[in-house]
Amino acid sequence: MSVHQSSQSAVEQSPATVTVFASPSSWIESDALAQCDQVAALDGMTHVAAMPDLHPGKGAPIGAAMTSSVLYPLLVGSDIGCGIAVFPIKLKRAVPARLAGKFPDLDHAPGADDPAWDFVDSEIPGGHRDGLGTLGRGNHFAELARIDTVFHPEHAERLGLASGDLVLIVHSGSRGLGERILRAHTEVHGAGPAPDPEAYLAVHDDAVRWGCLNRRLLAARIALALGAKVTEPVVDMCHNSVEIRDGAYLHRKGAAPGDGCDVLIAGTRGTHSYLVAAHAGADANYSVAHGAGRKMSRADALRRGRAKHTVEQLRTTPVGSLVVCGDRQLLFEEAPTVYKRIEQVIGDLVEHELATPIATTVPVITYKTADPGYSPQQSGRKRRRP
Repeated sequence: MSVHQSSQSAVEQSPATVTVFASPSSWIESDALAQCDQVAALDGMTHVAAMPDLHPGKGAPIGAAMTSSVLYPLLVGSDIGCGIAVFPIKLKRAVPARLAGKFPDLDHAPGADDPAWDFVDSEIPGGHRDGLGTLGRGNHFAELARIDTVFHPEHAERLGLASGDLVLIVHSGSRGLGERILRAHTEVHGAGPAPDPEAYLAVHDDAVRWGCLNRRLLAARIALALGAKVTEPVVDMCHNSVEIRDGAYLHRKGAAPGDGCDVLIAGTRGTHSYLVAAHAGADANYSVAHGAGRKMSRADALRRGRAKHTVEQLRTTPVGSLVVCGDRQLLFEEAPTVYKRIEQVIGDLVEHELATPIATTVPVITYKTADPGYSPQQSGRKRRRP
């Protein structure tokens, strides 16, 4: 299948159908399409729906929803339950340079006396406390953002949002719990199917609930640190999971549920993100994209980024927002330029009638990792301690 071939055409000579919901002008790597073909050839696979943010992953494509009569844990991956939640937040004064220095250290779990624990009103799934309240690395982030353009006021009003409102966006998953679950499977069965689907689903569901709880705890930690009230999310959608649907296993790897759901589709720390009302059908495996999708490997991002940018340049973004990140390598690996254009991704979803944009969000502060050397300045720049 050509990377420029029109979407909604099935890959020939594949046991399962593969449909790519991207326009001919969208750039999708041939390696990602090859991984879709490989997945389509698995025993029991019936349909692979590739989203416009499709890109290669470890053993399976990211940005795909895959239906099969057989459950494959590798198609969910290690970060089971990873998702994006949106929390309304009200602040008296949103001065980025002052607020950036108030973000808590989300690399470490909150202490036993942290008031954020007061907002955890449910049992910890699986009794797994390791990593609870931490963000994780990679593409995970916590962001203070502002609602910008509202396309459908009635949908925004339904969510209790309006242009100019502030929100917390939290992207994180099950941390070490999901990794432990996948490792327990692969060490014995490799990339093969789950020998006991019910047993896998039981621990999988724990990890999904854990990820949801973790996003709430992270948001509570941030809100309290910024002097705001803790709120419930208006959107919280997991994009790494498997569910039983119509008697089959629907695996999602970097794809959000899209059947009557509200979803935050993440752009980058230097671009808009989009809140959408998703209405995907069976041909898309009831799924939509979860983000802009990488167009550059981490190694390439590091090499090219260091040739074009300084660390200080990457601490501010093209939209004027600030980045809190003490990991210099991660600043380059997750730079806005390593991702696809979010407008193209959203345009493809709209063209294929999978989603309706509700509103955009624009970053104010994006947190990646703790930065002990941060000293807030009115200019928004960071001053390193001697």
